Amino acid sequence: MDNIKIAICGSLNFTHEIKEIADELKNFGFDVSIPISSEKILRGEFSLDEIKNEKENGKFSERVIKFDSIRAYWKIIKESDAIMIANFDKNNIKNYIGGNSFLEMGFAHILNKKIFLLNEIPEMIYTDELKAMQPIVLNSDFSKIK
Repeated sequence: MDNIKIAICGSLNFTHEIKEIADELKNFGFDVSIPISSEKILRGEFSLDEIKNEKENGKFSERVIKFDSIRAYWKIIKESDAIMIANFDKNNIKNYIGGNSFLEMGFAHILNKKIFLLNEIPEMIYTDELKAMQPIVLNSDFSKIK
């Protein structure tokens, strides 16, 4: 497992859970990246409440454009061996996978990277597309990562 690089993807609402996952994966010996905005939240550069407020007011896209966040994380995914989607319950959807994580799954799929889901595939409007990318469902069992 040495030097296997995993980029974690997931809603910024799950920043603290993503940190816990990253720490656990590092304990398994993986090299781990987390979303850039999650890193900034954890460093105190801005708060999760600020992000939630921007999303509610339709201003979050301005931050994404300013920091070219989509391309920046694409580069991280490109340099990784796999991605892991931190899919927890959100918006009354069990194991939610949002638009950005779905996009990142698409990047990983096109780049022939392994795609791991922390939890089962959610029932969403794009469930068929999620299944078509053939993610490996871990059910929180990191020993399944190979």
